[in-house]
Amino acid sequence: MAKQIPVEALIMLRNNLDALPVRSAERRLLVQEVAHLHGVSLSTVRRALSQQHALQTVHRTDFNLPRILPTSEMELYCELVAALQQRTENKKRRHLSTKECIRLLEGGVNTPQGTVIAPADILKRSTVNRYLKRWGYDRRMLTLEPPWVPFQAVHSNDCWQFDFSPSDLKKLNSQSGRRGDDRTLMLASVVDDRSGVCYQEYHYVLGEDAMTALRFLYNAMAPKPQSDFPFGCIPKILLLDNGPVAKSKLFRRVMTHLGIEVRTHMPAGSDGRRTTARSKGKVERSFRTVKESLETLYHFHEPESLEEANEWLRQYLRRYNAMTHRHERHSRLEDWLRQAPTQGLRAMCDWDRFCSFVREPETRKVGGDACVTSEGVRYQLSPEMACLEVTLLWGLLDQELHVEFQGVKSGPYYPAAGPVPLDTYRKLKKSAVQKRADRISDLAKHISVPRSALSGITSLSTRQLLDNTEAIASELPSSIPFELPASSLDALRFSNPLEAKLAIATQLGYPLSRLTSAQMVEIDRLLAETLDKKTVLTRMRMAFATPNSQKASGAGDDSCTEK
Repeated sequence: MAKQIPVEALIMLRNNLDALPVRSAERRLLVQEVAHLHGVSLSTVRRALSQQHALQTVHRTDFNLPRILPTSEMELYCELVAALQQRTENKKRRHLSTKECIRLLEGGVNTPQGTVIAPADILKRSTVNRYLKRWGYDRRMLTLEPPWVPFQAVHSNDCWQFDFSPSDLKKLNSQSGRRGDDRTLMLASVVDDRSGVCYQEYHYVLGEDAMTALRFLYNAMAPKPQSDFPFGCIPKILLLDNGPVAKSKLFRRVMTHLGIEVRTHMPAGSDGRRTTARSKGKVERSFRTVKESLETLYHFHEPESLEEANEWLRQYLRRYNAMTHRHERHSRLEDWLRQAPTQGLRAMCDWDRFCSFVREPETRKVGGDACVTSEGVRYQLSPEMACLEVTLLWGLLDQELHVEFQGVKSGPYYPAAGPVPLDTYRKLKKSAVQKRADRISDLAKHISVPRSALSGITSLSTRQLLDNTEAIASELPSSIPFELPASSLDALRFSNPLEAKLAIATQLGYPLSRLTSAQMVEIDRLLAETLDKKTVLTRMRMAFATPNSQKASGAGDDSCTEK
């Protein structure tokens, strides 16, 4: 057997040789020592050294590190690219491409720390994408949801999860032939949070309708005709989404009457990256199970009517609720029976009582024929309500009408039979109002008032007493003579001739010095007679309105001409 040199000896020899220069004489001495120590020739040692693979580094020293930029700068640019993509992402998960983000970075991006400008023509799309994925800045990693914590009710009917979901069948054959029927076939479902027992029904709805939800919930809580399916009664909490049903005031009012607490999960996007609808995931999972296990069989046979579809669904739900519980060793229905609260389950009220919760009061005036119209249908009320206001207790689940009149609730009232045929008569029984009116009319025909109600005198002796007495004669109060205020006098008369001449000059539009001597004499004579404003101004207006007066005024006085 050929002698072999241990690997450790070869490694030590290799290290010693690497420490010496290539042309050093000591290299030969080291080889001879190893050959002599292991009893082999020099050629054997050299052959073993050549066959041994030298240890080499697998990667470069800067492996996984950027070479065009420092690591800190490259990471900053990757963070900005990831932030730009997240800021521009829409509901369809579309966002800016990496190439567009690089273009924006080269133009400058404002950050809380200042404006960041990337160097031009340095960042490449492939390089940035590689480091986005390597450092965990890509959209797949940034949109990962945090871990969720499942919850479960302690007892049965502590919490029900409720929701609507469009059926994959969309429409039945009986509905497809109807024109203008845009209703969608939807699945309504409630799932008990503790046991997972599910109850579902098919309904025709336009979106999520609160009235459809109330009808379905009554069927879910009411006793079932099937003896092998005891699921029902009133739950404590109803968990649903933030759709139209939860926003309906009518729905919440009915739930308040039933003592059910309505809870909605957080709106989508309000809890960060967490899917808020997962809180009612049990009912969502039941929809998927029904669509995959039952509705896929509709490719062979489709239900002909809504009743048949619900019957097939009930048959499937019997098998579904008999399946094993998600973490117990018994079925879902058995778990619902075992985990019932010790005080018992709250039974559901009857249909009439439930309809009274849905009624909304509305004040209306009854017609003269004691009929009132609601939702296009005329209802015949009691004759005593004719022409008066009543409160309609009309519920959307009712087929008849209830009325509150003068604080008393009455009903039900049904649609009116319509007018009577010709030559036939119908006389209604007089109401209390009509009887009261007849009694007052009869009394009005037989009453009268005495004559003294008009004359004010009850007898002749009273008239003589009034004529002879002096007690009723009263003196008039003293009066003050009327005096015109001084301000009113000033408004009607000039205080002196000078003020009158100023007013005349203002009316003429030029000074009185331009008038002739005869005109001035006439003005002085008028002012000597009266200082009444209206008389003076009227006489002056008439005097200077004649052509001769205007011509004379144009000639002017001699003294004025000299001036």
